[in-house]
Amino acid sequence: MISIIRADGAAEQRQLGAMRSRAAAKNSDVEKAVKAILEDVRANGLPAVEKYSLRFDHAAPCVISRETIDGAYASCAPELIRALEHAAENIRDYNEKLLAKSMEWTSPDGGKVGRIVRGLSRVGVYVPGGTAAYPSSVLMNAVPAKVAGVGEIVMVTPPTENLSAPVLAAAKIAGVDRVIAVGGAQAVAALTYGAGFIPRVDKLVGPGNAYVAAAKRLAYGALDIDMVAGPSEVLVIADDTADPKYVAADLLSQAEHDRLASAVLLTDSMELAEAVDAEIVRQTGYLSRSEIMEASLRDFGCAIVCDSLEKCAELANDIAPEHLEIVTKAPRELLPVIKNAGAVFLGSYTPEPLGDYLAGPDHVLPTSGTARFFSPLSVDSFLKTMSVLEFDRGSLERLSGEIIALAKTEKLTAHANSIQVRFETK
Repeated sequence: MISIIRADGAAEQRQLGAMRSRAAAKNSDVEKAVKAILEDVRANGLPAVEKYSLRFDHAAPCVISRETIDGAYASCAPELIRALEHAAENIRDYNEKLLAKSMEWTSPDGGKVGRIVRGLSRVGVYVPGGTAAYPSSVLMNAVPAKVAGVGEIVMVTPPTENLSAPVLAAAKIAGVDRVIAVGGAQAVAALTYGAGFIPRVDKLVGPGNAYVAAAKRLAYGALDIDMVAGPSEVLVIADDTADPKYVAADLLSQAEHDRLASAVLLTDSMELAEAVDAEIVRQTGYLSRSEIMEASLRDFGCAIVCDSLEKCAELANDIAPEHLEIVTKAPRELLPVIKNAGAVFLGSYTPEPLGDYLAGPDHVLPTSGTARFFSPLSVDSFLKTMSVLEFDRGSLERLSGEIIALAKTEKLTAHANSIQVRFETK
């Protein structure tokens, strides 16, 4: 089911190169179409949004009433509501502990300096429709924004005939302020520029199809975005103490996302790699999305056998996976050398789906190697900061000569003058 490669410096890099290329290509036709939609909506507002919504979704955009949302919540099974509320509670608790505070202090030169932390004024949350409508993603995107103190959270989702009741229930639990039935690139454009009753937002988060991803990428700069997400991925570092049944199950849990998903095992044990492969074959036989998993593992899954766990860690840092599981005898011993990963899961009883749903940390994570420089979504993603300074005459005077010297060196005489006029003898 998965290819097993013994690392030799070249074989594993060939395989990893193929994996990296899966998300690299951009569809120029998609970008061209999306650019035209963005420009049309910017110029023509709501009529343009309505035109594309009718063309692609066969329905005009509309506001989802509070009664509809409440009805969706009431229609959900009690055990689902309990799970969603428990997840929201854990996400809220995690982000409250991370919340940055405003602070000021006296600088060595006697003035007051500091930083003011504010939540963004308005944030948009994009929620896909159809089979990709995940209520857990609503919580993961909206709850941290609420903790950050965002003034208004606007959720958009395609105007399908039957909106997902669990998604609307999650919006209620997360404290979403407005839900608007509008989707696709036209929804991104409307939130970027404002269009009638669809407001302009400061930041847009949430996953979408290729058109939504392209629209977010092109809109960036007019608003902020979370990230342009690539295919899902998991990397498991395991030694001979790992249970192959658990490792196989965790690899399959990511492979079922789509045919471009990546699931990789790094191990120092050939015996474990072979046992995991056998378990993958066995478990795939009774799982519902077997065709997707088989295609994903065939094209972008593998087991790489390294000389040591340290070599596994080096390779993991090079890959910079979205999800990294360490299933070894002493998983925390490897943690200090792990530099690049979206989220790290330690031990046999911390599987990736725990993070997807209920643990508290966000499941919106950097993909396609971008964990080298991007961080998971969190309360920090919905905050902005402002520097604050307050000096009295004496504190400024003590620095005046050095400020003037620097300004004159840069030939900015008005900068120097701004200081000089304050201390001229009258």
